[in-house]
Amino acid sequence: MEETKLFLITYFAALLGVIPPGLVNMTVAKTCVDHGKKNGLYVAIGASIVVLFQALVAVLLAKYIFDHPFIRNILLRTGLVIFLLLAIFFYVKARRDPHIETHSKTPVNRSIFKGMFIAMLNVFPIPYFVAVGAAINVGGDLSYDWTLIITFILAASLGTFTTLYFYVLSFIKIEDKTEMFSKYSNYFMAALMFILVIITVIRIFYF
Repeated sequence: MEETKLFLITYFAALLGVIPPGLVNMTVAKTCVDHGKKNGLYVAIGASIVVLFQALVAVLLAKYIFDHPFIRNILLRTGLVIFLLLAIFFYVKARRDPHIETHSKTPVNRSIFKGMFIAMLNVFPIPYFVAVGAAINVGGDLSYDWTLIITFILAASLGTFTTLYFYVLSFIKIEDKTEMFSKYSNYFMAALMFILVIITVIRIFYF
């Protein structure tokens, strides 16, 4: 009963946490446009695999991170640098390569590793799952219950994958209307990274 309750809470928390446009879900959408549904799906799978480990780290370090705001700030500052570099990267790529070739073939393993790499660059899930895990007291006050921890990380990964899969389905349904997104996708990603930079700066200094 406890595991079921924990699974449902974590699953929906992870599902809702990925809905707002961000690095991972927009990468999935961009991959669907550029390389087709199959590769977008594999990017989602790769990202969800990494979430398993991010959720595990979050649970194991939840108490430590909450007791040491300095560690949280380090995570946010790391994210700030990553998002700033990505914003520059996508902008330069857009300027150099304005014409995007759509639905080119990409190896499956490359798409999975792409999803894993992008998810590793996105450090936001760790403090997010720290907050979720602490709120529902996954490990208890003194010792960790590995049954609950495994339930937690599986729910976090599956919740993330569910939302990413919806992104895949959404972009496939409007496939005939994605030419504009494909043409300006790198500019869009650059703008998104810049917005994330602003959000991260606000979180560092005001939260």
